Amino acid sequence: MTPQRESRINQVLAARQNNITLVMENIEDPRNIAAVMRTCDSVGIQHLYIVNYGQPHRKKWKYKSAKSAAKWLTLHQLTSVEDCVAELRQRHYNIYTTRLAAGAVSIYQTDFTQPSAIVFGNEQHGVSDAMASLADGNILVPQAGMVQSLNISVACAVTVYEAYRQKQLAGHYNHASLPAGTMEKLRHEWGLDDEL
Repeated sequence: MTPQRESRINQVLAARQNNITLVMENIEDPRNIAAVMRTCDSVGIQHLYIVNYGQPHRKKWKYKSAKSAAKWLTLHQLTSVEDCVAELRQRHYNIYTTRLAAGAVSIYQTDFTQPSAIVFGNEQHGVSDAMASLADGNILVPQAGMVQSLNISVACAVTVYEAYRQKQLAGHYNHASLPAGTMEKLRHEWGLDDEL
């Protein structure tokens, strides 16, 4: 491993955020998951939860963009909304669903500096009622057009980059966020320890 590669991996690990995650609920198109994976990696989100109670778990990702991003993320694949929420609660996350519904709050009025899990739902049906009933709030991307929806990967990118902006201003990227044990585990998984 070159010194430049080692330095890059260390920089990425230092910027990984432990207090924000995304949840993909029953996403049908793997290309959408691939795009979300790339977005997670780009803003330092380490954990991605994939809840799918309609399709089998994936061990491999078909699309090159997903394969390249997946190796840098920690993926949690579950088959139950309740199990997913229980895991998120253990990590002390506020759970926000993304639905076009009365009472939804703009992402620009949501405090993403607090531990947050953001749930994006199925392309056709959105976030399930079961997930929404267990969440702490509902957020949305404000829009001014006639079509009141965005592609899931676009909505995800807009939302997490607002979270990224808030977290940068709060200084969250100025120090390591992941626990030391998690960082060492990732160093090993990413092949860095093998090269030192």
